[in-house]
Amino acid sequence: MQLKPTANTRFRIDLDWWDREGRSFRVELWNHLCPECRQRFVSYRDTETIDWVDPETAEVMRVDGLWHSLRHCCSERPEYLASDVSLSTAIFRLFLANGNEPLSALDIWQRLARRDPDTILRLLLRGRSYYGIRVFDEQA
Repeated sequence: MQLKPTANTRFRIDLDWWDREGRSFRVELWNHLCPECRQRFVSYRDTETIDWVDPETAEVMRVDGLWHSLRHCCSERPEYLASDVSLSTAIFRLFLANGNEPLSALDIWQRLARRDPDTILRLLLRGRSYYGIRVFDEQA
């Protein structure tokens, strides 16, 4: 029996949703880059893995180029989650910035300071999904 989601129910981006909907997650990632990162990545193609050097350990790691840029550059800019960004887009960007770690409506509200947890929950449950954000199944 599935319980009714509450403000504490956790969500995340369902990456499989993008394929089922015939949409490209890579294109969407690219669309959310800041202007400087768009200059660095002129396309979403051939950006799946890049070499990144950890500034503290000097260890070279293979990371997703677009997602890494979103997390470590774009999301640090004030306009990334600005109040003129729609709430659904801001929520999606928040998941991108945190590496798609599960968040509840309460967590989202605390980080965005927009609307209230119940409004965010209603948006996540009843709104048309443009970004594939779904209830996180902890058993999967």
